[in-house]
Amino acid sequence: MTTPLRVTDVLDRTVIANAERPAYRVKKNGTWETTTWQQYREQVRRAARGFTALGLEPGGYVTIIGANCPEWFVADIGAIAAGGIPAGIYATNTAEQCQYIAKHCDAQIAVVENAEQLAKFRAIRTQLPNLRAIVQMHGTPDGNDAKSWQQMLDAGNAVTDAQLDARIAAQKPDDVCTLIYTSGTTGAPKAVMISHDNITWTAQMAGGAINMGASDELISYLPLSHIAEQIVGLHGPMAFGATSWFAESMDKLGETLREARPTIFLGVPRVWEKIQEKMEAAGANNPPVKKKIVRWARGKGLAGGYAHQRKEGPPSFYGLANKLVFSKVRTQLGLDRARMLVTSAAPIGKPTLEFFLSLGLPICEVYGMSECTGPATMSLPDKLRTGKAGFCPPGAELRIAEDGEICMRGRHVFKGYYKDAASTAETLDAQGWLHSGDIGEVDADGFLQITDRKKDLIITAGGENVAPQYVEGQLKSIPVVSQAVVVGDRRRYLSVLLTLDPAKIASASALCGSTARDPASAASDEKFRAYLQKEIDAVNQRLARVQTVKKFDIIPRELTEESGELTPTMKIKRKVVNQKFASMIESLYK
Repeated sequence: MTTPLRVTDVLDRTVIANAERPAYRVKKNGTWETTTWQQYREQVRRAARGFTALGLEPGGYVTIIGANCPEWFVADIGAIAAGGIPAGIYATNTAEQCQYIAKHCDAQIAVVENAEQLAKFRAIRTQLPNLRAIVQMHGTPDGNDAKSWQQMLDAGNAVTDAQLDARIAAQKPDDVCTLIYTSGTTGAPKAVMISHDNITWTAQMAGGAINMGASDELISYLPLSHIAEQIVGLHGPMAFGATSWFAESMDKLGETLREARPTIFLGVPRVWEKIQEKMEAAGANNPPVKKKIVRWARGKGLAGGYAHQRKEGPPSFYGLANKLVFSKVRTQLGLDRARMLVTSAAPIGKPTLEFFLSLGLPICEVYGMSECTGPATMSLPDKLRTGKAGFCPPGAELRIAEDGEICMRGRHVFKGYYKDAASTAETLDAQGWLHSGDIGEVDADGFLQITDRKKDLIITAGGENVAPQYVEGQLKSIPVVSQAVVVGDRRRYLSVLLTLDPAKIASASALCGSTARDPASAASDEKFRAYLQKEIDAVNQRLARVQTVKKFDIIPRELTEESGELTPTMKIKRKVVNQKFASMIESLYK
């Protein structure tokens, strides 16, 4: 058992051990600039003094909205150092959504990335009576109602180091130090109260399990308002002195990967799927001989990956496959130094996991939720079962309730929902067990298999329970299908709404004699629909009778976060999809 620590204790300890080592790197004017751990700590303390000068009280809240950048890190840890509690907001949130969070936590300070994010808070400021200041990270605000980042730092000159140290000294490891607002697939987000000990214990546990050290390099690019990025990109490196690189944008993630060449890389399922799609599209243009070599190598890779999981030696010629294909793929992706590839935050299809496994790139699944500070189970390169969510880490507990619900207990379990005692009581029982709302089972080796979300279970008109996510995962194995939403609650049979991968429609059309070239034309083309029906029939052969899909329709575009159908972590908002495409769903049951 590690001694309970505060966030600032961890930072101080890391600075002592790694003062001149790089804490983070950010690209400015085409050049990567480095900030050391000593400089990082100085920035945090300046921001803490600045927030104090602007009126942040101990226990007061600071909302932060914007893309991943050094100022986001510094604002978050600076708010904690000042005795405040940061609450991240997704950069894609609307002004109305920002208003809900800022008002719910009675925010005293709002930190915004730029003029675009400032405009959201200007639109709602009259509805935020507790807001004392707005700070703009980048650029100078065009008015007196907000301060620039530098102005905030300068204001801190009026606060002494002794005053800041007194605020830090007053904090206890069990105090709440962060709010994580769940993105939620339905309803208003809940505010998950995370303590210092929740964060510092989890970061040390997870980092220790993978032997994270000061030589490790990671990329920060996923939303920092999400617990996964906070643990992997922010607090994990802080606990071990590793280096975080800030990707310029999601569009430039591939470029950042090749330049940073991270040793540890986390991708949500949709990131891995997009990488796979690009690789498959590029591979389709290879000459026949190269395609044959890659196909041979991938066969060796898949066999070798599963052999490794069984603690067996690799198949013959695995080394040659690695030399001819795998090593080149890793270099092209920027993953040649990666020793740990991770997926989390949403379910991932086994075909995607096996695609990367076949290229010598095993992806480790981590299962968890904001309420347990991120990981509840984890996988490691040497302790992995493809398609399973990993094992319960040392120091934590996991059990399966009688109804199949996954429950966890330990120092990673949150303190409750802010201003929501009723939901807290529903989620945390008297024995300290966190009820996840997910259904699963643990095999003889201790690996967890997620079967579905409890609240997403479809109960057919015949009274049979069906886990839609499992069926959806099978349907997404159809090459041209990008997303699948199974429906059928209180209905006589299951149906599915499909979206198509635009890059694969032409090749699918060639197989069935269709002229469709985009999702819209494919949706109305009888030959293409007949091809899809045949593929769905093949999937149905692998499913239990109650899981089989009787009818389908095609949504003529992708489901997106911008259009409200996906959460920021790319989970399907089933309620939104059901409402938006209600008429399409009804037509499947006429």
